[in-house]
This record gives sequence, structure tokens and C-alpha cells, in this order.
Amino acid sequence: MENPRLTYRIDRHSGVSTYMQLVQQTEQALRLGLLQVGDQLPTTREVVESTTINPNTVQKAYRLLEQAGLVQGRRGQGTFVLRTLGDTPVDSSLQDELDDWGRRAAATGLGRDDASALLNAVLDTHFPPKEQQ
Repeated sequence: MENPRLTYRIDRHSGVSTYMQLVQQTEQALRLGLLQVGDQLPTTREVVESTTINPNTVQKAYRLLEQAGLVQGRRGQGTFVLRTLGDTPVDSSLQDELDDWGRRAAATGLGRDDASALLNAVLDTHFPPKEQQ
């Protein structure tokens, strides 16, 4: 059964390869604590059925996650989380505030790309890019 805390969404217009979208979404779930050590990722079949992508694409993403030491495939059983990425637990009040902000941004007619650009601009003022640190 698919993990209810992780549902992949593919944006075919993002310019990001499909397998990288799967990797990024898994890493995000690991960072936010949506996935914990021992949790099972959705099976290749479940991902293919929910996203209509090629099974090889899912397997490529899972291989990259395995090479990064984040997950481990077990033959006949599935793919399981080995470690998470979050250094500190995400404060639920911060998530609630961001959720409210997202609702307000959408209500004002801001598109996803514009909202993302605005959020990234704000983040860049508080978190300089790694090469500047």
C-alpha cells in the first residue's frame, strides 16, 4: 500500500527531469519528517499507476536515493528509508504560517511560479547561497 505521507506529483512543464522530481520530493519528505527510518516508499507499480510514468524512471530515482544512502531496496519487499535529512524537527506553527501565506498568495491571484520566486527571494535574504557562506 502506498505511503499516505508521500504522494508524488509530476510537473511535466517544470524543466526538471521526472526522475529528479521523484528524488527531490522524496528528499523533501525526508527533510520535513514525513518519512521516517523504516518507512516504505511507494512501490514502482504504485508510482507508475498514480503518475503514468515509465517504471524505469521510478527505478532510476530510487537507485539515486539508494546511492545517496537514504533508502535501501529489498528484493521482493520494497524500498525502505535508511535515514532522514532533517537536522531539526520542523516547527508545525511555521508550516501553518506558510500554509496561510500560500492560501493568501493564491487568493490574490499570484501564480505558482510567481509565488515560488517571491518565496525564494525572501529565503535568499535570510539564507545566503552555500557558495557565499
